[in-house]
Amino acid sequence: MTDATPTAQLSEAGVSIWLDDLSRERIQSGGLQKLIDEKNVVGVTTNPTIFATALSKGEAYDEQVRELAKAGANVVDAVFEITTDDVADASDIFHAVFEATNGVDGRVSIEVEPGLAHDAAGTIAEAKKLAAKVDKPNVLIKIPATVEGLEAITETIAAGISVNVTLIFSLERYRQVIDAYLTGLEKAKAAGIDLSGIQSVASFFVSRVDTEIDKRLVSIGTDAALALKSKAGVANAQLAYQAFEEAFATDRAKSLLAAGANAQRPLWASTGVKDPSLPDTLYVTRLVAPGVVNTMPEKTLEATFDHGVITGDTVTGSYAAADEVLKAIGALGISYDEVTALLEKEGVEKFVVSWNELLDTVTAALEAAK
Repeated sequence: MTDATPTAQLSEAGVSIWLDDLSRERIQSGGLQKLIDEKNVVGVTTNPTIFATALSKGEAYDEQVRELAKAGANVVDAVFEITTDDVADASDIFHAVFEATNGVDGRVSIEVEPGLAHDAAGTIAEAKKLAAKVDKPNVLIKIPATVEGLEAITETIAAGISVNVTLIFSLERYRQVIDAYLTGLEKAKAAGIDLSGIQSVASFFVSRVDTEIDKRLVSIGTDAALALKSKAGVANAQLAYQAFEEAFATDRAKSLLAAGANAQRPLWASTGVKDPSLPDTLYVTRLVAPGVVNTMPEKTLEATFDHGVITGDTVTGSYAAADEVLKAIGALGISYDEVTALLEKEGVEKFVVSWNELLDTVTAALEAAK
């Protein structure tokens, strides 16, 4: 392992590296293929913010926008066409990885409209519509882990559609997500659907937990509080991995796995550091464990490739210490439940804002093309 690049070492340690970014320019320039070939990238995640950024830059979308304007497409339909085309093209680029990993990796994620986060029926309908439009075996439909999202996760999995569950912040909600996945598999099995073709990841957010808790620790300001800075995010994720291990060791999960089902892998999201005083690879090197995904912004991927120090599994065996960190934070009067509920609410709101920016960008582009 010593001669391998840090990203190759990460892959050897059982971590699937996915890029948290996508644009048509990246697809068409060969840049995405280059990351697969050189930096061990085996998947891609997208969200409304990523598409809003991609569409606001460059000319890669101009021709399609002109065609859509000519056809009289409304803005919502235009966004649907543009984003699903990018995801389908990226899915083709990752198809060889998908085949080589027996469907585990080579995955490309697209998110349901964030305004549906509290509408289970609307989310289920949108998930089915997205899956049918992209029509690639390696697509994952992203559904937020709101209370209403849990029902949508179950029903989407039950329909045989692979799901990336997003915006998970708390351990309790994560356990509910695993339960929703297993329930979906049970329904799919009862309907005679081949379970081996259904994949799912559960996106557990990391850096945002530190950002919110660190703010509160700094306002307390004591030595004991400051000593806990930037420890909550990693500790929370380590305990999530413990929950994953426990859930998939139950008789319920084992019987589904024996019937051909796949474990729902934990995915570390929000892994770019927000605090410049922290090591830029913190949420990569401290969260190495077998069978996880780490979806990285390009800056974090480049930092990891350049100087990440991979020392093998840094999660298994960390559970007691991680639990102590969260208990110590709670003892200072910081409510874990309050923080994670706030982060979920803000997460949905941020994606709604990005979605509206995306609609505004495409509206302006359609008008200019007329």
